[in-house]
Amino acid sequence: MKNFTMILTAFFALALISCANKDQLKKTLENNPDIVINVIEKHPLKFMEALNTAAQNARKQQFEEEEKKQAAAMEEEYKNPKVAQIDAKRAIFGKSDAAITIVEYSDFECPFCSRGYKTVKEVAEKYGDKVRVVFKHLPLDFHPTAEPAARYFESVLISSGVDKAEKFHDYVFENQEKLKAGKEKFLDEAAKKAGADVAKVKALIGSEEVTKRIEADKAEAGKFGFSGTPGFLINGVSLKGAYPASEFAKIIDKQLATK
Repeated sequence: MKNFTMILTAFFALALISCANKDQLKKTLENNPDIVINVIEKHPLKFMEALNTAAQNARKQQFEEEEKKQAAAMEEEYKNPKVAQIDAKRAIFGKSDAAITIVEYSDFECPFCSRGYKTVKEVAEKYGDKVRVVFKHLPLDFHPTAEPAARYFESVLISSGVDKAEKFHDYVFENQEKLKAGKEKFLDEAAKKAGADVAKVKALIGSEEVTKRIEADKAEAGKFGFSGTPGFLINGVSLKGAYPASEFAKIIDKQLATK
């Protein structure tokens, strides 16, 4: 006990000296770990409270720093928006001359994309002809039905037009669990429900044109830093994840105010 008291006294003496003695303090603790152990054993509740408070403060600080970083990145994108390739042959939902273009990178099997689908519908309903949506693909490797669904979608679009492609798109997202269970049989059903010619759709699924579209979408998403789904570009300002409609509104309203 006497030795412990002496070590503890030395420890506090070092702590009160200038910053130049941090190395000595560190060395003392490394050579005498019982100092810390004894304090913890004597005051376990206080130690746990302090540890929990420190962890909470660290999480809060990390969150605030990340928010600042994201806000700064978004401000930069307002000044220098990201430019996606928009081809009139691709799926564009809404008026071609809409003031706001939302480019969506999505995965038909992703549950967060299902949430994003509902949010985009909400946004489109709120802003009407001011918004158009360009639907693109980012099928993730661990979703086995995502790329087949993307291929069906593009095949419906090519063979039957954007209206039927949109109906297919909506039906799949509204029945996502059936997609996982039914796979190709469900996709045939979805194409039929949309009013497409299933035989023509199936003939296009493995075509070079469909493959090039999906590969181009994946490459573009990667270029813009989208590694997960869903990802959105709102007039070139990125939003990563299934954010609520209010977050879309902040970006859209700011952009409409400057037009």
